[in-house]
Order: sequence, then C-alpha cells, then structure tokens
Amino acid sequence: MNEDPLGSTKGAKPPYRVTKYLEKLIETEECIRRQFVPSDEEKDESKGEADPLAEESHSISSRCIHKYEDRVLIYSCNTCFSTCRFCTRRRLLKKKESIISDIEVDRIVSYLEEHKEVRDCVISGGDPLTLTNTKLKSILSKLRKVESVQILRIGTRAPIVQPKRISSKLVNMLKKFSPIFVNIHCNHPAELTQEVKRACNLMSDNGLVLGSQTVLLRGINDNKETMRELMQKLLTFKIRPYYIYQCDRVSGTKHFWTSKETGVEIIKYLQKTTSGLCVPRFVEDTADRKVSLA
Repeated sequence: MNEDPLGSTKGAKPPYRVTKYLEKLIETEECIRRQFVPSDEEKDESKGEADPLAEESHSISSRCIHKYEDRVLIYSCNTCFSTCRFCTRRRLLKKKESIISDIEVDRIVSYLEEHKEVRDCVISGGDPLTLTNTKLKSILSKLRKVESVQILRIGTRAPIVQPKRISSKLVNMLKKFSPIFVNIHCNHPAELTQEVKRACNLMSDNGLVLGSQTVLLRGINDNKETMRELMQKLLTFKIRPYYIYQCDRVSGTKHFWTSKETGVEIIKYLQKTTSGLCVPRFVEDTADRKVSLA
C-alpha cells in the first residue's frame, strides 16, 4: 500500500482513518465529513447488532462467506483507506489489522474446487485495494485457475477516497484476469471529483467493468434530487448504477438509518424523471438473503 500514504489514524474507539486526499474534501463538504468523522451519536448502541447480516454464521472459514448458492465473498483484509462511520463490518475494524494469508487463499480454492456451483467470487474486506499489487495478483491468479469460477468482483472505495491508488500498474495487472467487475462504493455527488474521474476512466478504458453501490444515509443522500444527481453523474464517470442499499442495522449507526419507504420513493422518482440507465435496484441485506425493495 505504498502508492500513496494514509492520512490520520486516531485511536481505536471509535476507529478513525482518512486519507490525505479525503481530509481536504472533509474541510469543505459536510456530506463527506459526516460519513467519515466520528460523532457522539455513535455512542448510542442501544439499537442494531454487531453482525446484523449473520455473516459469521454463513462463513466457511474466517476469510470466506458462502451465503448465496453460486457466489462467495472473500475477506481479503480488514483494512480500509478511510473508515466509514456506518460500516457493516465495524466489528472487524476494532481488531488488529490483518491480511489473508497464502494458506487461507489455498483453503478457499480447495473449497471452490469441491463446490462447483460457485461461479462468482467477490473480493471484499476491508478494501482489497489496500493490498499490494503483488498480493492482489496472487489472490486473483489462484481464483482464476478454478474452472467453475467465471466472474471475479472487487468491492472497493479506493477510487473515491484514494484515487491515486488506481495506477496504470494496478489496472494493467487487473485486466489480465478479465472479466473483472469493480463495484465502487459512492454515496454523494460531491465525492465524484476530477481525480475520481481520472481513476474511473483509467479502469474502464482498460476493460474493467464499473458498477456503483450506494448506501442510503439519513441527512446525506436521502432526498430525491441528490440521488438523481448522483446516479446521473456516476454514468458520466462510466460507472453503471447497480445498487442502493438500505443502511444495515449495525450497532452505533442508528443516526444514519432511514425508512424503507424513503428508498422506494427515491426509486419511483428516478423512474419518472431520468433514464433507465440511472435507476439502480433498491435492496436490503438480511441475515438470510438480499431482498429487493424497488
């Protein structure tokens, strides 16, 4: 992770990390500041759960979840460039930083070879792009050798919070494992800067397929106009709007929660006022499955 230094890491409770790049945006953009800077509201843990999606109960190992029949999710690390205050895996952020070992990857590969129904691997974390190019290449190489695995996905916020991480070296390595789908976490139009556009163009121009994942957050993007602007702007960055997620009910994140009706109304508004390309699915993750709400 030596392409660009991390910014601040301040204390373990609550965990706080932002990049130098993001620190500048936080100074001027309240909608970004609230997503990353701790607040007293987080101290209220009376509602929600540590693991509301029951990820641990669906884990085949400490590094792999097999919740849906034809796909698995791999925890590559528990480190992010910047720490979202509403993180689904807050429980992992308080643990010592760790990276998946070669032995753990080999165990997952053995599992995949036995479970040929799995055709799709999502590499998540933390943020897998905090790994070195060498480490990421090693993981992708092993997964790509599994015949039944057709699709490799990377879930990341790096283009948004650390756009310099998206380098020619990284992209040239990733495209060797095509088809590679990069799902980018983006919540507000203010996050889509010219630096982000450069990063996204570099990826899409080299054959990486970009999609967006957005979390519905109270006071940040829970209004129709903001969400329409976001979805329209994503397309100009060659990012296809994919999902809007109902915010997971994680302990300490209650101040971000909205009603499901809010999300449904936003989708209806998008359907009426903009092109179909700008309309993602509104979904809720549950302990058992992903539920389509609109």
